[in-house]
Amino acid sequence: FPVTIPTINNAASNYPTLKSPQEIMTLTASAATGTVAFDTKTQSVLFYQNDATANWVVNVRGDSSTTLSSLMDVGDSITVTFLVTQGSTAYYNTSVQVDGTTTGVTTKWQGGTAPTAGNASSVDAYTYVIAKTAATPTYSVFASQTKFA
Repeated sequence: FPVTIPTINNAASNYPTLKSPQEIMTLTASAATGTVAFDTKTQSVLFYQNDATANWVVNVRGDSSTTLSSLMDVGDSITVTFLVTQGSTAYYNTSVQVDGTTTGVTTKWQGGTAPTAGNASSVDAYTYVIAKTAATPTYSVFASQTKFA
């Protein structure tokens, strides 16, 4: 996660620019259903390529043996995207967990309302900006759903 950058002694380098970062994506033939584990240690984008079969909960964590909390300091944020293929019957994300719980997790949806449906015959992109706001741990999750067809 954190990248240590050596001190730069060149005044012309005081405003470094990041150009076209590459993100790791996991492609899977899975279908969204139940609880979907989103492992931030191995991906920033997760693409489920088979049609969703039911509504789901997304659980953002480090991986099966590492909590997201242990990877983040208070004041850190991480952005992840879950791409969900939808068939003629569409489903949606009903809840966001961090490290297997909604305790201490406040999710705010773009537009002020959580989705109540998916978008048929499309790919729904769910983007989550997760900010660790206290050591308890406490998180603010800023979530959005966007249709791609």
